[in-house]
This record gives sequence, structure tokens and C-alpha cells, in this order.
Amino acid sequence: MASHELKHLISDAPRVMVADGSKLVRKLIVDVLKRELPGVQVVGCSSIAEARAALEAGAVDLVTTALSLPDGDGLELARSVREAAGQAYVPVIVVSGDAQQHLVERRFTEYVTDYFDKSLGHEALAEFIRGYVQPQAIPGAVVLYIEDSRVVAEATKRMLERQQLDVIHVLTAEEAFGLLTAESLGRTERRIDLVLTDVTLKGELSGRDVVERIRIDFGYGKRHLPVLVMTGDANRRNQSELLHAGANDLVQKPIEERLLVTKVLFQLRLARLDGGGARPE
Repeated sequence: MASHELKHLISDAPRVMVADGSKLVRKLIVDVLKRELPGVQVVGCSSIAEARAALEAGAVDLVTTALSLPDGDGLELARSVREAAGQAYVPVIVVSGDAQQHLVERRFTEYVTDYFDKSLGHEALAEFIRGYVQPQAIPGAVVLYIEDSRVVAEATKRMLERQQLDVIHVLTAEEAFGLLTAESLGRTERRIDLVLTDVTLKGELSGRDVVERIRIDFGYGKRHLPVLVMTGDANRRNQSELLHAGANDLVQKPIEERLLVTKVLFQLRLARLDGGGARPE
């Protein structure tokens, strides 16, 4: 699926619903989205009741919701979105001040696509939403991809390369560490912008080992070198441990292209928003 085809999965004038009980917060989010995403129609709702009425008035392409609303919680709204006719696959993003805790404790439900940490700011939220409604490539960004199945790797590489990303594929964690070491010593011209790794790898080291070594041995923070881990393990404790180890986010297997692309591009943009620059010497 090419980038232009990905965009055509969404209407020419995307409709985004913003649900938050705070009028001030709602206005801040709506204003930023209108400024940063020209052409996007933004519908503000203060409650689940208002959101349900808006859903009846027309389809939406994405929903952001606070975790707590005056007449219920964001998870209830997410369920309503899923149950609304024709709304089964709409991304539902919970925007919360304790989103990271929800991520770490894996409090996802089948109705919620993802959590967004409010502390990252509304500009970052706009970038996050842009990834869904107006996917924008970051040409030349380098992704170090660790996957021991050549068949899986080839399919996933194509997904990323369709977004004009430069993908370096290696089969083992050991190979990846060799490349990261060469970069840290200034022996390579290409800087690695993001690491994408399967959790289960051939050899002595796993995806979790990759995360821990990048964070501890190399000393790279989450904004300086984002790490996404692909896993088919539905065990929430195991998922939580990966996030505790320092993974920025998880990508569930089997891989859904739109979600993978959204998560990769968002982490790359977030690193650049943060100045993502300096790595430890």
C-alpha cells in the first residue's frame, strides 16, 4: 500500500472528534488541530452523550477522548464508537495525564487503539493525529530493523520503504549492536533514527535485550533513539516488562500496516520535535 493509497483510506476532509469535559482543554486541542491540520473538520464534545449525538450525525475518522468524562469514561465512549454503524475501525486515542502508566500496565481494551500522554503537549498530539489522518513521510530517516525471518522482514520492509524510510535489516541482535557501536564511534556516515525489533530472535539475545542494552549500555534515551518492539505475545505482564525495559511502544503481530506506519512515523516526528539530536558521547 503506497503512501498515497494510505491517504485514500481516509476521506479528503477527515473528521476528528475531540471529547473532553474541560472546555479549556477541548479548545486548546481543537485550536491546535485546526492550525496544524488544515482542512480537518474538528468536532468538540464535552460528554459521552454529546459524542454519541455527533456520531449519529455523521462518521468520524478519528476520536480522541479524555479518560474521564462527566457522564462516564473514555473507554465507554470508545465502545460506543465501535458499536456505531460503520465505525468499527476508527482509531480511538485516549488522551490522559497518566497515559504512560496505562501503557506500562497494558490497560488497553479492544475498543482503544492507543493512549497518548498529555504531558507531551498539544503540538505533539497534533503530530500524532496527523499520522492517522494525513500520513506524511520522513524521507531518508533510517530504521534499524531486527527480524530473523526473512519472509516477515521482506514484507515489513516494504511497508516501511513505501513511506520513503531507509531500512537496514539485520537478522540478529548481535549484528544490530555492531552497527550501533560503529555509529557511536563515528565509523559510519548514516545515523540510525529508530530501532524496530521483533521480541523473539535467533541467537542468545532477545528483543528485550536489545531494548535494555540501547537504554543502559549505549545510554540512549527514548527521544534520542526510539525503540519499537513487535510482539505476538498477548500476555500483558510480558508486554509491560518490555515497556519497563525502555521500549517506546509495542506493535502487535500480525502486523497491520497502517498502525505500524503510524507508530514509526510518530516516534520519528516526536524525536525531531524534541530536538532529538544529541546522543551521549
